[in-house]
Amino acid sequence: MSTQVGVDPTRAERAPSGPRRAAGAGIGALAAGVALGVAELLAALFGPGSSPIVAVGGAAVDASPEWLKSFAIRTFGAEDKAVLLIGIGVVLLIVVAVVGAASWRRPRLGIVGSVVLGAIGAAAAVSRPANDLVDAIPSIAGAAAGVVAFRWLREAAGLPAEAPPDVDIGPGSVPEPTIRGYDRRRFLRTGVAAAGIAVVAGGLGRMLASRANAAASRAAATIPPPSDSLPPPPAASDLRIPGVGPFLTPNGDFYRVDTALFVPGIDASTWALRVHGMVDRELTLDFDQLLARPMIERDVTLACVSNEVGGPYVGNARWIGAPLTDLLREVGVHPDASQIVSRSADGFTIGTPTAVAMDGRDAMLAVSMNGEPLPLEHGFPVRMIVPGLYGYVSATKWLVDLELTTLDAYDAYWVQRGWAKEAPIKTQSRIDTPFAGARLAPGPVAVAGVAWAQHRGIERVEVMVDDGGWEKAELGAIDTIDTWRQWVYRWDAAPGSHSLSVRATDGEGASQTAGHVAPFPDGATGHHTIPVDVA
Repeated sequence: MSTQVGVDPTRAERAPSGPRRAAGAGIGALAAGVALGVAELLAALFGPGSSPIVAVGGAAVDASPEWLKSFAIRTFGAEDKAVLLIGIGVVLLIVVAVVGAASWRRPRLGIVGSVVLGAIGAAAAVSRPANDLVDAIPSIAGAAAGVVAFRWLREAAGLPAEAPPDVDIGPGSVPEPTIRGYDRRRFLRTGVAAAGIAVVAGGLGRMLASRANAAASRAAATIPPPSDSLPPPPAASDLRIPGVGPFLTPNGDFYRVDTALFVPGIDASTWALRVHGMVDRELTLDFDQLLARPMIERDVTLACVSNEVGGPYVGNARWIGAPLTDLLREVGVHPDASQIVSRSADGFTIGTPTAVAMDGRDAMLAVSMNGEPLPLEHGFPVRMIVPGLYGYVSATKWLVDLELTTLDAYDAYWVQRGWAKEAPIKTQSRIDTPFAGARLAPGPVAVAGVAWAQHRGIERVEVMVDDGGWEKAELGAIDTIDTWRQWVYRWDAAPGSHSLSVRATDGEGASQTAGHVAPFPDGATGHHTIPVDVA
C-alpha cells in the first residue's frame, strides 16, 4: 500500500542514506545546469561578457597573483583559458553537488545556494570593464531558473518543497524526510528533461553567441593593396634549417597570449574606432573609412613580455595597416599627452608612450596578417602594432578606442598589476635545434635558432660549447631591424655530455647579459643554455 501524506513517519517509506545524498547531489547539479543554460542563452542577447562563467573566469584572472598567471602561461600556453574554465566548471560541480546533497534534508540550502551563485555571477559580470548593470541579468535570471528547477526536481522525487514548519531544524534535530509517493521512473524522466533543458539552452546560447557573424565578416573583408608595399623577404633570411620555423610565422602557429576567455566576435560592419582625450579634434572611424586611408606593409616580429629565456612567445609576420602616426597628427595630439591608452572590445587596456609611437617607427593599426584579414584570435578587424615594444604596451587586439592622456594619469591593465609602464623589447636569442636533452651522433651538428632585438636589429650571434669561448654563428640575411634573424652554428660534436649556449648582440652594440632574470616586471634576461648528449 502506498504511503499517503500525513501518515506517521515511522510507517513512511524511506530511502537509504547513500542514495538520498546521491539523488540530492544530482538535483543540485541538474538545477545548476539549468541555471547556467538559461544564463548562457540570455548572454547571447546581452553579450558574451555577461555569461556568468566567462565573467567569473575574467574576475579570477584579474584577481590571480602574478606568479599564478605566469605559471599558467608557461604551463598551458594558449590553452590557459580553457584550463581555467574547466577548473571553474569542476569546482562549481563539486559545490552544487555538496549543497544538493545537504539540501535533501534542508531544501532552503538549495534555494539559498542558487541565489548566492547567481549573485556571484551577477557581481562578476558587472565588475568587468566593458560591462554595465544590465549584464547582471543573465546571472539573475539563471539563478531564478535554477530555483524553479530545484523545486521541480524535488517534487518529482516526492520531497517536500519546504522543511516541516513545526520542527526545529538545528543540527541533529531534523527528521529525515520521507519519500511520499516516490516514483523512480518519474524522477528519472524529470532529471533527463532538466538535463535536456540545460544542454539545449546552453548550446543554443553558445551558438547564438558564436563567432559566426565575425567569421563571415572576416571572409567578406577585402584588404586594399598597400600604397607602400614590400618585396618578399630576402631568400637568404630563411636558412631552412630543420627544426627552425619559417622566417614568417604562419598565422595558425603564431603565439597567442591575452586575457580574453572568449575571442570577441566583431562584425566589421559594426566596428568603430574612437580617438579622443588630449587632442584638438576627436575622430571616429568605421572600418571602411580606415581601409580608405593609405596603407603600409611591414614585416614585424612581436614578442610577449611573459616569454622566458628560450621561450616560444615570439613570432614574425607581414602586416598591412594604416600608419598610427598619420592618424595622431590628424587629430592634433597635445604636446603634454605622453600616453596612448588603447582599449579592446572586451575592455582590456594597454598604455603606449606617445613619443615612442610617433618617433618614426612603423606603428600601425593593422588589418592584415600574412596576406589575409587578421584572424579572429589575433584581433580582427583591427589591432595595434608598435615595433620594438613588448605586446602588453603596444599590441592591443580587437581595438575600439584610443585615448590620449599622460603616463601619470592612467595605469593600464598590466601596469596596475606591477608590470613596468615602459617596456622596450630586450635583445634575446633562442636555440631551436637541437632540443634540450637531445641525443646526437658525433660529427657535424647544426645548432640553430632565432635572435631578435626589434627596432635595433641583430648584428651578431655567438654560440658557446661548454666553457670553450664564444664562436660566431652564421646569420640569415637582414629583412628589417624590426624582425628577428635566423642563425646557425656548424658544430663538430665530440662524444660526451655538453652544454650549448647562445647570445646575441644588437645593432647598437649591446650584447645579452648572462644573468638570468624572470620576465616580471619588464622582460626576461639571460643566455639560453641547453644540455645535449653525443654518443
